[in-house]
Amino acid sequence: MDVISAIKTRRAYRSLEAVSITDELISDLAECAGLAPSCFNKQPWRYVFVSEPGQLAAVKTAMSPGNEWTFDASMIIAVCCRKEDDCQMKDGREYYMFDTGMATAALIYRATELGLVAHPIAGYDQNKAKEILGVPAEITLLTLVNVGKHAAEISPRLKGHQIEDETTRPTRLPPERFAFRNKYGKT
Repeated sequence: MDVISAIKTRRAYRSLEAVSITDELISDLAECAGLAPSCFNKQPWRYVFVSEPGQLAAVKTAMSPGNEWTFDASMIIAVCCRKEDDCQMKDGREYYMFDTGMATAALIYRATELGLVAHPIAGYDQNKAKEILGVPAEITLLTLVNVGKHAAEISPRLKGHQIEDETTRPTRLPPERFAFRNKYGKT
């Protein structure tokens, strides 16, 4: 699969089935994230790959209502970063989340290429997840990426719009709404 195919194939599916999580898979995904660009090559991202059954079950207790579908994930990747680990420009721009997002996108596209779903979420109790994972207080736990294989059947855990989103790609903004030419707002 080439890059454009991975971009077009990637979906945030919620119906997951179990997939084997190997040390080789974790190393592969980590290596791809590590190749992402970052400001002055500071590489502010830190990942916790959770696949051991007991620890995985513990992390799942931090999920917000509506994210019960994550209980079927075979691995959860905690995406962490700290602003002090990356560029901080005098005008206030902070790159740590941007750079960590680029690295995480590389990881997600590699997972897609391997036939996996890698679905990042914001719906979890950050403090509880950080405690379970041993993430220090000064580190931001930016997202949890849920990894599994896309299930052929829609999960009974899904409700409402989640079921529709599983069968139809959610509407995307057309480029003229976000891609401007030469001046903001000009298409």
